[in-house]
Amino acid sequence: MSLQEFIQQLLNGLSLGSLYALVAIGYTMVYGILRLINFAHGDIFMVGAYIAFYLVGVFYLPWWLSLPLTLLLTAGVGVLIDRVAYRPLRNEPRISLLITAVGVSFLLENLGLVTVGARQKGFPVPGMMASPVRILGAQVGGVSIWVPLISLAFLLLLLWVIYRTKAGMAMRAVSRDIEATRLMGADVDRIIAFTFAIGSALAAAGGILWSFKYPQINPLMGIYPGWKAFTAAVVGGIGNPTGAMIGGVLIGLVEVLTVAFFPTLSGYRDAFVFSILILFLLLRPTGLLGEPLKEKV
Repeated sequence: MSLQEFIQQLLNGLSLGSLYALVAIGYTMVYGILRLINFAHGDIFMVGAYIAFYLVGVFYLPWWLSLPLTLLLTAGVGVLIDRVAYRPLRNEPRISLLITAVGVSFLLENLGLVTVGARQKGFPVPGMMASPVRILGAQVGGVSIWVPLISLAFLLLLLWVIYRTKAGMAMRAVSRDIEATRLMGADVDRIIAFTFAIGSALAAAGGILWSFKYPQINPLMGIYPGWKAFTAAVVGGIGNPTGAMIGGVLIGLVEVLTVAFFPTLSGYRDAFVFSILILFLLLRPTGLLGEPLKEKV
């Protein structure tokens, strides 16, 4: 493999990993607050892609308006899911929330199949994402450059919200002790809804950028990215947004470079990714940047 080909594959892996990271951050935020693995998160990724598709392709809104509107609408979907499915079970056993999360995932997938159909739809890609870019002699699509930059910007914005705002302070308090935070007079349900809104908006951003990179969407498109984002969250340290970003990039690089260096093993790329998940669960269950967290009862 030449140097140019290696750089090209490296950028592709970084781009793919950044997409996983955006979704993984949503997983890790909800887990940090509720100790809940929101298995419907990958399907919110799909919902965001479809909202953007209809805003641009059907209502002919410009991208500069469609993007923030998609993030806002998908955030609303996340808040609605929390309000209808999760909030009534807040004080129930943890397994009840987990089963509900799986049910919400199936609901979103089948609702998509019924309403928009199973046939794939071509996603409109803006010129700046499709235009090729040459870096150090390697030519890659513009999306491979823009995706990591946009993902990093979202991560920095999220860290600012978490560590520099009152809402972020409340989120950190709830993640440490939800009952103590409630006794101090904080509106815990509103804080949790805010967390779902942010996580869902990031999933929507991931869904849009994924559709720029792979411009075909369908109601089941969030399944494998969702599982790999979950793997990234575990590898990075679930509950830690920075760890989720690192885990996502690591998973993306492993997936792409495995195919690049061992093309005969390309059919096993998913097996390599999920093998990493098993190894981390066995050897370092708290992940790279995670810390042991006391289980809430």
